[in-house]
Amino acid sequence: MTPPRLLPFPAELQAPGTAEADFSPALPLADLPPGVMARVSRGDLDLLLAHTDEGLVATEDRCPHMSAPFSEGRLDGCVLHCPLHRGSFDARDGEVVTFPTTGGLTADGEYEPTWTPEGAGTKPPLRPEDPKARARARTRVRRLRYYPLRVRNGLIEVAWPA
Repeated sequence: MTPPRLLPFPAELQAPGTAEADFSPALPLADLPPGVMARVSRGDLDLLLAHTDEGLVATEDRCPHMSAPFSEGRLDGCVLHCPLHRGSFDARDGEVVTFPTTGGLTADGEYEPTWTPEGAGTKPPLRPEDPKARARARTRVRRLRYYPLRVRNGLIEVAWPA
């Protein structure tokens, strides 16, 4: 049986503390067939293992927008879909594929549709006045952080930071 390919990732996106970290078993390879994602945890760090169309990858199980768990979303080829704000990210390079939505519920519980410049009948978003809306508006979307992994004796092993 040919071992699965490991998805390469940009070196600058390797998670801090993993360069010299020891590899530890995370999940049996048999539990992660192609097209499947799984959450693995160690201490307070939750990682996502994904078996994409192009290979295995390990990243934080947190959307870089508002920290929703990717493991509750879906995997489409090499694209991770966030379950919370419809954002999607390319597992190959951490780039945003679809920017997370800006619509949703207002502080008063009213639905505000996602604004788009070409959206017929929608108005531009108002300047946020309440602290929660201001925080949401200032939340930055960063690229994914990656964790080195390998497959040994039928186990997926991850380099966990100390």
